[in-house]
Amino acid sequence: MADMANSSKSVPERTFQYQDQLPPLPVPCLHQSLQKYDLFSVKPFATEDELEATVKTVRRFEEGIGKELHLKLQQRASQKKNWLEEWWLDAAYLEVRTPSQLYVNFGGPAPYLEHCWPPADGVELQRASIITWHSLLYWDMIRTERLPPQKAGKTPLDMDQFKMLFNTCKVPGITKDSIHNYFQTESEGACPSHVVVLCRGRIFMFDAVCDGKILTPPELFRQLSYVKQSCENRAEGDGVAALTSEERTRWAKARDHLINIDPHNKDILEVIQSSLFVICLDETKPYSTPHNYTNAMVGNPTIRWGDKSYNSIVYSDGTFGSNCDHAPYDAMVLVSFCWYLDQQLSATGGEWKGSNTVRPLPLPEELVFTVDSEALNYISQAKQQYLETTRDLQIVCYAFTAYGKAAIKQRKLHPDTFVQLAMQLAYYRLYNEPGSCYETAMTRKFYHGRTETMRPCTSEAVEWCKAMMNTRRKAMLSAFNKHNKLMAEAQDGKGFDRHLLGLYLIAKEEGLPIPDLYKDPLYSKSGGGGNFVLSSSLVGYTTVLGAVAPMVRQGYGVFYRIRDDRLVFSVSAWKSCHQTDAATYFNNLSSSLHEMLHLATTAQL
Repeated sequence: MADMANSSKSVPERTFQYQDQLPPLPVPCLHQSLQKYDLFSVKPFATEDELEATVKTVRRFEEGIGKELHLKLQQRASQKKNWLEEWWLDAAYLEVRTPSQLYVNFGGPAPYLEHCWPPADGVELQRASIITWHSLLYWDMIRTERLPPQKAGKTPLDMDQFKMLFNTCKVPGITKDSIHNYFQTESEGACPSHVVVLCRGRIFMFDAVCDGKILTPPELFRQLSYVKQSCENRAEGDGVAALTSEERTRWAKARDHLINIDPHNKDILEVIQSSLFVICLDETKPYSTPHNYTNAMVGNPTIRWGDKSYNSIVYSDGTFGSNCDHAPYDAMVLVSFCWYLDQQLSATGGEWKGSNTVRPLPLPEELVFTVDSEALNYISQAKQQYLETTRDLQIVCYAFTAYGKAAIKQRKLHPDTFVQLAMQLAYYRLYNEPGSCYETAMTRKFYHGRTETMRPCTSEAVEWCKAMMNTRRKAMLSAFNKHNKLMAEAQDGKGFDRHLLGLYLIAKEEGLPIPDLYKDPLYSKSGGGGNFVLSSSLVGYTTVLGAVAPMVRQGYGVFYRIRDDRLVFSVSAWKSCHQTDAATYFNNLSSSLHEMLHLATTAQL
């Protein structure tokens, strides 16, 4: 028996081997969901009279239409392994009409400048060839199923989203977008292997595989150099890529117009959509530092294909970033990928130590759209819209270096909960009221699971914020315990936000009136319907960071990473909202973090 166990351990696990064994996404208990909603979520924002009215509304819902909708939801779940999957994709991404690139996409600076690749002039293509090579190896690992399946402890996690990292693109529609995925594992069949390069408003493509072998960094350098040289001393291209930053219906109409002008335009679109990923040669120089990544969030819409699942951004100062469509996968997939890249670069010092031989390769091909005055007008308006919106978006990306995970763990406190409560305190100090907050909870232990909402703004958190005036540690520990409990329940499929969304969508599909629960003022005040003033996500305990726009006009978007010696935040706000300021919020967050560690160290129960 022991020999059999040892032999089974020696066989590497395949990327997707557990997919069929994953349990279905459960439908939570209706009573428990509604109890969490009115007792834990709504209560911090309500007066006694308001809470009483909401409780009555919730009870009517539970005993009446809610019970009927819940039964229909259970029936749907009996026929689908993930009752939420299609609904979530449509409601959260594909039916949304606002521009994706700023309002929905995520992305951020690459961490390589912290070690092997500090900003430097004249090295961007050499570095880009190395990082592209490592990216292609990761694609090949997924394609050959050599990427180890991720687990939470011993529990396998769903890996389906990794099929969406490469060879994937969102395509705009008049009322609803669609996702086109061209990726196949080796056992499934052939897979496109070309990459697209955007430079100075122009578009190029070349195959990243030659005679069955991935191009080496010297070969990739040759191809990227050709693209850059082709664009020098020439006018900028038409910048068709800017259309991907436009409002979705308008982009869909522009796309239809391009196809009507010339059928070859459709072929070009297909080449871009099916490509492995897009490399963006950006002429700007953010000059980021390990303590301030703020300027790495800049962007040029003519050199981002905003609908691609992965845009690898190469800045001319030798630093890097990314811009990714959120629809096909969640940020943790990108984090896993980028962490792999960072580890590979750290191990090699960012150098290529292999052969410099360059095989005879076909030169990159320029893809030139046929455009007319109407198409150029669409492009011009897209640029204008994008630039106006980016001018309104404020992003600060700073490192808090006073301490990190090590100091928090030393106090026997959960690092993520620590940061979330610091965010609550910072908001409370600024506005003297609680802030409805969304934190992403991962549900990948279930088949095709993605995320659930965890709401950190509990009554315990608010009481602790008030008690901080008297530095009471007992209130802080109570808030910690509630946060940890709700996060664990959300990850176990026992959250309530997706459940309430499912009940709402059942009513909508059945043509029923919208239940009063969803019209209650406290529903949106507590964050329901995507109205969270704090939209947050821990991107992990790695070197990787990202950024998102605020969920609401008067809110903040907060992505953060937790390292042993530091906490790094990207905070976004809209400049046109005079009540918010990203830098002010970060400063309050820093003060809160200082106070909390002092409290955790010195105060007594």
